[in-house]
Amino acid sequence: MGLSRSAYYYQPKLPDDSMIIAILSDIAERHLRWGFPKCFHRIRKLGYQWNHKRVYCELKLNLRVKRKKRIPPRTPEKLLAPNKQVNVGQWIL
Repeated sequence: MGLSRSAYYYQPKLPDDSMIIAILSDIAERHLRWGFPKCFHRIRKLGYQWNHKRVYCELKLNLRVKRKKRIPPRTPEKLLAPNKQVNVGQWIL
């Protein structure tokens, strides 16, 4: 075959993210107005060395951003000129 024995029997170790979720939910409950950067810095101060992208992914914040729908182009219309001339004396305040 063309596959090594170690590659055939390899079982990836899936990370257990329950600890990240528990700590994040605890911080979020105590500090309701904090955003992600402040929560992440608090986690770092507690001594955990998790990657910010992994923590962000656990919060399910990496959702696809909806783009605005494009408005179809409009055809410009010419402005209509007034039919009769306006006396300057009528516009005095």
